[in-house]
Amino acid sequence: EPLPGQPLVELAGDKRVLIEHHKGVVRYCRERICVRVSFGTVCVCGAGLELSRMTGEQLVISGRIDQITVSRKGAC
Repeated sequence: EPLPGQPLVELAGDKRVLIEHHKGVVRYCRERICVRVSFGTVCVCGAGLELSRMTGEQLVISGRIDQITVSRKGAC
């Protein structure tokens, strides 16, 4: 359980990623989606990626997930 307000990244198999408490999308293409979080950036790489749901609190990325990386205080 994350601390209140801290980001949570949840991977469901290799087809779906949920990110809670995000601060917006930095980069969006079919092979890479980068999302700003409080401590840096979370980048999801793969194929056929899309934002299947996005609200102010959470977003869901779907497609074939190959890699998830975290960069502190910078872009991917």
